[in-house]
Amino acid sequence: MRYHLFEFEDLKWFPNSIREGGTDYLRYFLNAVEFYKPIIPLISETLCEIKEHHIIDLCSGGGGAIEQINKELQKNSKEPITITLTDKFPNTNAYKHLKEKNKNQIDFLDDSIDAKNVPEDLKGLRTMFSAIHHFDPDTIIKILKNSVEHNAGICFFDGGDKNIFTILGIIMFHPIAFLLCTPFFKPFKFSRLFFTYVIPLIPLTTVWDGCVSILRLYSPNELLGFAKQVEDNNYIWKSGKVRNKLGMNITYLIGYPNINKE
Repeated sequence: MRYHLFEFEDLKWFPNSIREGGTDYLRYFLNAVEFYKPIIPLISETLCEIKEHHIIDLCSGGGGAIEQINKELQKNSKEPITITLTDKFPNTNAYKHLKEKNKNQIDFLDDSIDAKNVPEDLKGLRTMFSAIHHFDPDTIIKILKNSVEHNAGICFFDGGDKNIFTILGIIMFHPIAFLLCTPFFKPFKFSRLFFTYVIPLIPLTTVWDGCVSILRLYSPNELLGFAKQVEDNNYIWKSGKVRNKLGMNITYLIGYPNINKE
């Protein structure tokens, strides 16, 4: 059963300094543990299928695992891959940091980009990491429909297992990780220290959002069902799960136009 409870980072009134503190933490954590490394072959395969070398990352948050993903994609590609980060609430400080570290590979848009209404001039494979659970079914269908209308390939990934052990792990592990790791997050911000150690709003709201994220997760069959509601016989759809080195499952939905169809 899926429970669509609220997440703080989705709320328009939620302060950017706290939202960005949470997404900065997720970027640090996801890259440190190479959370999404097992899905690299799926992205590489899709890029080859649609003959694309550019990625439009939707709902990028603080950049998530994109730095690790970029590193692995560059190693596995004969052609240079470029990535553009986008978000409804863009964390521009984090994006500037990532762009500086990954020159000529990662760029960003500082305009607000809605995943269900991506501008037509943004061409490339559309990716989404740890974000599809934020949306209700109707919105997901709109996101997929927008991709199909623009003839864009998609690779959406969401990590986690919907069980009490995952939720308990979030509650017990992440507060400790915040306390130990926050001073090392880049770019450095005094507000991040204040809202972690003095008034701990960043860890509290991030832990809440993490637990709710688990309750919101979709199954591969549910995601494939949404895709089938976006009628287009020229699209190939795939869904499933892969397991990372933490033993956690990553659910994926992949879709792309069948360019070889006669």
